[in-house]
Amino acid sequence: MSATDPQRQFEQVVVPHLDAAYNLARWLAGNDHDAEDIAQEASLRAFRFLSGFRGGNSRSWLLTIVRNTAYTWLKQNRPQAIVSIAEDELHEIEDPDALKNHSSALHHADRDVLRAALEALPTEFREVLILRELEGLSYKEISEVADAPIGTVMSRLARARKQLQDFLANKGELP
Repeated sequence: MSATDPQRQFEQVVVPHLDAAYNLARWLAGNDHDAEDIAQEASLRAFRFLSGFRGGNSRSWLLTIVRNTAYTWLKQNRPQAIVSIAEDELHEIEDPDALKNHSSALHHADRDVLRAALEALPTEFREVLILRELEGLSYKEISEVADAPIGTVMSRLARARKQLQDFLANKGELP
């Protein structure tokens, strides 16, 4: 194996997903500066543990590293930003027709109001919403990244959409 093999593997496995990594870090951290630090640290970790990547979905693998890096960073720097949602607090999954209405309302929302609404969501809700709506991950992929059962992912996503809709309907105020 030549000295460039790890570099080549990094370029194939990690580099194509750096935008997604930064995007997730940005939404979890809440600002560009911290997101850059998190994404850089996650990239270093990915390089360090590249030998442990056994194939499969490299994007999910990298986003899992980004998520774990972000949560570690948040615990150290902003522990109040991490709000854990207990399973018994999660409501039933909403009616799919209601979710279509949520999606329609989101398309008409002002960009700044939408950003504020996303930032107002609890981290666990914002995370699944970003992974699903902006990164296009499947429920299974989100489940792997978030280390949560698919049912929990679906519940968090439904709750995130509902809170987002409520925020937008109330003109920037959470109910």
